[in-house]
Amino acid sequence: MKKQSLVAAMAVLTTTVSASASLVAGWTMTTAVPAATTGASYTYGAADQGDLAAGTSLSAAHSLAATTWSSPSGNGSTYSLSSNNWTVGDYYQIAVSTTGFSDINLSWDQTRSSTGPSVFSVQMSTDGSNFSSILSSYTVIQAGLAGSGTLAWSVPNGVQAAFTTTINSIAGAGDQATLFFRFVVTSTGATGGTNRIDNIFVNGTAVPAPGAIALLGLAGLAARRRR
Repeated sequence: MKKQSLVAAMAVLTTTVSASASLVAGWTMTTAVPAATTGASYTYGAADQGDLAAGTSLSAAHSLAATTWSSPSGNGSTYSLSSNNWTVGDYYQIAVSTTGFSDINLSWDQTRSSTGPSVFSVQMSTDGSNFSSILSSYTVIQAGLAGSGTLAWSVPNGVQAAFTTTINSIAGAGDQATLFFRFVVTSTGATGGTNRIDNIFVNGTAVPAPGAIALLGLAGLAARRRR
């Protein structure tokens, strides 16, 4: 009976300390950019959800000071972050901690106007200065364009998966005090062409605390001694 009870207790403990998938930080754009906001850079702010939302940041940088920042409808939400006056090298950027998490995944929704830039890359950095490419090229589709991915990007239609891009199991992204992801434009568009981003999510697997792992080891040792 004691052996059965110990095995049952160990099973519960194993379940408790097992790694689990979690939302590290997510931006669903719950607030609007103030009207008539212009400038070469803009800081939207912290994530509105996630285990490590505190201290995060969503920002952007353009070459042209005439850039207008705005909050048109999002992908199934009230707002998104949008801008015009895109030049190759301009970007959206998030900063987030992944401390205590492994197997980091990144997903986001993005669309453009008919004259907005359509090709981007994703870069990552652990220091905010040295960036490496984790997705060399992806295409941003125009909402309502004829052909594939024609669903409208708007609140009444709900979240449309056609606009979502995901990068899974990003090498070197786990357990970082600060991690930067940039969505960098690599194509040109018209001056007035816009590109908008929404629903940026960083997910990861929570790593069990060392104390919990040690406790599990002690339980196993006790079980062996009782045999």
